[in-house]
Amino acid sequence: MKANLNLGSIWGIKLIVHWTFFFLIVWIVLSELNRGGTTKSVLFNLSLVLAVFACVILHEFGHALAAKRFGIHTKKITLLPIGGMASLERIPESPKQELLVTLAGPLVNVIIALFLYFMVPVNEFMHLNFTETFDALTSYTLQSFLFYLYLVNIGLVVFNLIPAFPMDGGRILRALLAMKMSRVKATQIASTIGQFIAILFLLLGLLYNPFLIIIALFVFLGAYGENQIVQHLALLKGHSVEEAMMINISTFNPDDSIDLVVNKIISGTENNFVVIEDHKVKGILYHKNIIDNSNKNVLVKNIMETTFKTVKDTDNLNDIYDIIFMEKKSFVPVIKEEKLVGVIDANNLYEYILLQTKLSY
Repeated sequence: MKANLNLGSIWGIKLIVHWTFFFLIVWIVLSELNRGGTTKSVLFNLSLVLAVFACVILHEFGHALAAKRFGIHTKKITLLPIGGMASLERIPESPKQELLVTLAGPLVNVIIALFLYFMVPVNEFMHLNFTETFDALTSYTLQSFLFYLYLVNIGLVVFNLIPAFPMDGGRILRALLAMKMSRVKATQIASTIGQFIAILFLLLGLLYNPFLIIIALFVFLGAYGENQIVQHLALLKGHSVEEAMMINISTFNPDDSIDLVVNKIISGTENNFVVIEDHKVKGILYHKNIIDNSNKNVLVKNIMETTFKTVKDTDNLNDIYDIIFMEKKSFVPVIKEEKLVGVIDANNLYEYILLQTKLSY
């Protein structure tokens, strides 16, 4: 979404602030002002939140750098109101690798907490009486700021280790289970536990803190989605694109009129089309572009997308699943010996998965 804030890249990893994060900032300011806060208290709380999310970003970089050790690239790190999310190009299938990649995130927070404890005067709070501690924590000083940051990092470690898939604790549980059983079965167990914990979060959120409701939805949907992905990839393993691709497709030439394409949409069931010339793929005609230009006197070459991805008929369907559903390339030409032999899209891949599900019973 265009409203997301792009902070640039570090080590080839994009840093994105999701637009919903700004609601958190507004909520903090309004909450502090509502309880009679001053400009100083507002700035203190905002600074603390930004520092916490800097720690969250470092946490996600822990995952990313550990994944890089196993040849797995991280596309981006997205900052959300409920935390961060590192988008790995794939999750390690090796349980040991997944365990190490997952542990790397909380380990970063442990290191930060240890640094704050030993290198700054955080440990001085441990020697104060109750009244002195209360006064120190309610003052807007660097010492109280660092102590709060120390506590938050400990909290991040504890919270992330809750075995609620797809949080770090759930992934650790899945990795440990996968050392003794199949990855599919391990994911099912971790996902079920994650959804159960999500229901507990939901109940607690309804009774005490509405913020837990958001976390509950994130955990429940994340656990369900991860379980579905793992099951789908297990069904597609060992199958090639040739088995699932569509071969009875219509194609157009770059110099064809848009009217020909519109007539084909009206008279048939196809929505997207491949543009070819001299047996080579030149572009893709997407349904939205066709509809948006259906009332214009234009040629196919004027509206076709020239940046597209192709796959080979011998490619593994597991890889195609990532392209279609993770990279959101919903319509992909299939090439054999540099010539178009078919296409594969989200609909027919999902139908193939449904058929494989029935055959596996």
